[in-house]
Amino acid sequence: MADRGPEFKAKLAALAAWPGRMLFPPTCLACASRVAEPGSLCAACWRETVFLERPWCAVLGIPFTHEMGEGAVSPAAIADPPPYARARAAVSYRGVARRLVQGLKYRDRTDLAPWMAAWMARAGAELLADADLIVPVPLHRRRFFLRRFNQSAELARAISACGGIAFRGDLVARVRSTRKQVGLKAKERAENVRGAFAVTGKGAALLRGRNVVLVDDVVTTGATVAAVTKALLRGGAARVDVLAFARALPGDFLQDEQDPI
Repeated sequence: MADRGPEFKAKLAALAAWPGRMLFPPTCLACASRVAEPGSLCAACWRETVFLERPWCAVLGIPFTHEMGEGAVSPAAIADPPPYARARAAVSYRGVARRLVQGLKYRDRTDLAPWMAAWMARAGAELLADADLIVPVPLHRRRFFLRRFNQSAELARAISACGGIAFRGDLVARVRSTRKQVGLKAKERAENVRGAFAVTGKGAALLRGRNVVLVDDVVTTGATVAAVTKALLRGGAARVDVLAFARALPGDFLQDEQDPI
């Protein structure tokens, strides 16, 4: 006879959770409408969400319109190779994804981080399989004081908890306060963060020879993650991969919209 213990425990757990779900029913992460399961999207928000899937550029993780073959690299990566080895993101930065990022970043919705991190872990599975450390893009202490938390660190900590990979938020610091990247062109963004990051004393001791996954909420031009990557490599990291929740693709911003990142 089959062991029915696990099935019985699952039913018991569901029964125990029932009063809480009646009092606090699960809601859509993006619009707060009722859903069947916690941490999910309603049908309308799901249809709006553009998940980034293969085939994609092996370096930048930008989707191709058709199959290009294993290991294919986009013209953008060939023309301007990034300092990191690979970048991946879970979703395109539009619609629902934009609301989730802004909710986490500007409206203190830290409850979103574990669910967003789960999507990221799926998109970046090949990166995480090779990782020794997970490191978030740091905030300058002044901005951290105003915001009270680092959204990239919240995501990185949740990914670490899911995959059992060491999270270290103290290996690289933003040593220079920079302008917000809002409204800046690609070259201006790169100049804005040039020299803004440096490996800490702890980082110098712990990074050498390690494979690092650098976590951020959104990648637009890639200027910020490139600048942090260069600091990590100078500090002794063997390789840096980048994992973001969202990636801005052509068409993600309307011409009359102000860049909210």
